[in-house]
Amino acid sequence: MILSRTWAPACSTRGLPLSSWFAACRAASTAAALKPEPEPINDEAPTVRYTLTEQDKKRLAFQRNIGVSAHIDSGKTTLTERILFYTGRIREIHEVRGRDSVGAKMDSMDLEREKGITIQSAATFCDWEATDLGKGTKQKYAINIIDTPGHVDFTIEVERALRVLDGAVLVLCAVAGVQSQTTTVDRQMRRYNVPRISFVNKMDRPGANPWRIVTQIRTKLRMAAAAVQVPIGVEDEFKGVVDLVHWKAIYNQGVKGVDVVVSDEIPADLLEMAQAKRAELIEQLAEVDETIGEIVLMDETPTNQDIADAIRRATISLKFSPVFMGSAIKNTGVQPLLDGVCSYLPNPSESEILAHDTELPPSAPQVALQPAASAPLVGLAFKLEEGRFGQLTYMRVYQGTLKKSMQLFNARTGKKVKVPRLVRMHSNEMEDVDQIGPGEICAMFGVECSSGDTFTDGSTSFSMTSMYVPEPVISLSIKPKGLETPNFSRALNRFQKEDPTFKVHVDHESKETIISGMGELHLEIYVERMRREYNVDCITGKPRVAFRETITDRAEFTYTHKKQTGGAGQYAKVIGHIEPMELDPETGKDVGFESVVMGGNVPSNYIPAVEKGFYEALEKGSLSGNPITGCRLVLKDGAFHTVDSSELAFRLATIGAFREVYRNAKPVILEPIMTVEVVAPVEFQSQVIGGLNTRRGTIVDSEVRDDEFTAIAEVALNDMFGYSNQLRGSTQGKGEFSMEYKHHMPVLPNVQKELEEEYRKTLPAAKK
Repeated sequence: MILSRTWAPACSTRGLPLSSWFAACRAASTAAALKPEPEPINDEAPTVRYTLTEQDKKRLAFQRNIGVSAHIDSGKTTLTERILFYTGRIREIHEVRGRDSVGAKMDSMDLEREKGITIQSAATFCDWEATDLGKGTKQKYAINIIDTPGHVDFTIEVERALRVLDGAVLVLCAVAGVQSQTTTVDRQMRRYNVPRISFVNKMDRPGANPWRIVTQIRTKLRMAAAAVQVPIGVEDEFKGVVDLVHWKAIYNQGVKGVDVVVSDEIPADLLEMAQAKRAELIEQLAEVDETIGEIVLMDETPTNQDIADAIRRATISLKFSPVFMGSAIKNTGVQPLLDGVCSYLPNPSESEILAHDTELPPSAPQVALQPAASAPLVGLAFKLEEGRFGQLTYMRVYQGTLKKSMQLFNARTGKKVKVPRLVRMHSNEMEDVDQIGPGEICAMFGVECSSGDTFTDGSTSFSMTSMYVPEPVISLSIKPKGLETPNFSRALNRFQKEDPTFKVHVDHESKETIISGMGELHLEIYVERMRREYNVDCITGKPRVAFRETITDRAEFTYTHKKQTGGAGQYAKVIGHIEPMELDPETGKDVGFESVVMGGNVPSNYIPAVEKGFYEALEKGSLSGNPITGCRLVLKDGAFHTVDSSELAFRLATIGAFREVYRNAKPVILEPIMTVEVVAPVEFQSQVIGGLNTRRGTIVDSEVRDDEFTAIAEVALNDMFGYSNQLRGSTQGKGEFSMEYKHHMPVLPNVQKELEEEYRKTLPAAKK
């Protein structure tokens, strides 16, 4: 029956006797074998055959998805507040640390308003009527904006925002310039190929120097950049900008800078400088754009439109970043920035979005998605939030149309879910919608999923690549005051689901609940949120550093696990070696298992048990009880018993073999090293550098400018506890620092000895 079903169509010889049928099939297969070979498979990303309709193109051409990212206190939220005010989304402006105690619109959490920092990224949308200065026309654009935090502790918020955006505004302070977190954000933008325009904010501050910042973008961020504006007036006198592309002077006038006055007359005192800066802009563009390069080589002068087109091409192809200037707090230069967002950042159809087809092998090239409304739905859930009405899932629709009460398929779990409610977010307010087109950002209620899940309508097998999640660097024990209530575990579960960098586990030996995160501030915020949102007061222990262990040498093992009790016993023998392993840049893994067993000495059905045993052994090293990284186990041979061998026996044999041979592989304890950036007045330079040296810090770079200096050092996290108090004390409260995880490095031998002794004391007597 099966034969006829699979072979009959190929031979089309129904009704023949069986012997003739086989002969005919043999002849057909011979003919097939003699056919010319098929064309080699093209390795480039195949595009799905969905063309954009005119309606799609028209809608997408006037749509932008942007993020606002920067270092701490560069003015991201203040800038977003101005954007919302000028686009008519909010009626009045409230400052981040304003006297009216209302706080900025995008900082909707009480904690954010009190501390004056952004903790969670907030999404909103607005419409902006962009002015084309060259043609003198106006055009309406729909803009989705995500305001992100600046603190390195909340870096996952920036990570997942940039994962789903088509463009970004990198905000820089006109005085401080490129700082440590700016470099981190730059790295994240490069990871997800996000084009950016730079905005030099705080132009009204004393000591503002935008030209130094442009140079820093070129040298420190290694990005071709040039100013597209020149400021009119400096510091207190700052009142507008000169547009170098369209050669116009733009002033902000009226209440809160609402009126934008465009003049063809460039101020006489700026004319020479503006001409020099325009020449510099053309020179920078000539290096990254062929068209402008050819015009310059022919000794011709590019037109304003040539320059504008070249900036757009070079920005979208990630080769260039135009630099805008302004002061959000003084309501100056924000409208020209919005025009720049519409002119130079890509629309959703111009950014290449790749998805993996799960029906193809993992090594197959990725498929390019098309933002066509009629195509099958593909969307990515990039952020979860617990709202008043249940779980709120933020989603970016890449292809197809998402409709209310539609059936969705979760590509990771394969589960079917229905969308009960679809909304567009405006910070903590929402607006119900019936459908969302491709290239849009929306939120859904009542859909159970995890951060980074792909949703389809069931007709495709596409899955988006997930985002990069950094490892936690700091842990502390936590327990509720008094009796434990269900709210304690409910809060921890919710936070863990919302934030992939926040981890919770129970220590098997001390039976304590341990929370891990990206920094002291990160964990402090969560403990405070538990108190406010769940009414659970917590007692926290001393912060603990996420130490790791690794091996530095290769070690061979031969281990037999035998256990004979009544009935069937346990028997397994494993032979192989463990060796150090480098981090794989593609997968991000630094532990691996390999089996080179030949001849079936270890049956193939027991090999997964060996792998499981190896990963279990890695969870706790015998030096300090910390996880083991940078290790590969190669299984070469072994032996089994037909009756007594089992998966359990092989798993225990691997754990036993690993622990026995671990000491021979010269293990060391690793500690997290942080890149610390300290900014303080120049007169305290010696105290700051002395303070870093006492904490075993290595000074990597230091820069003195005007009356303050910046020192960048690499310091072990274990030596950084209590540094903020010491820094405040030694700089009369004027110094500030930020730190970011860099890598793990071996600890000093005396520290390793202390950690080993400390761990040995915690072990029960039998294990010592």
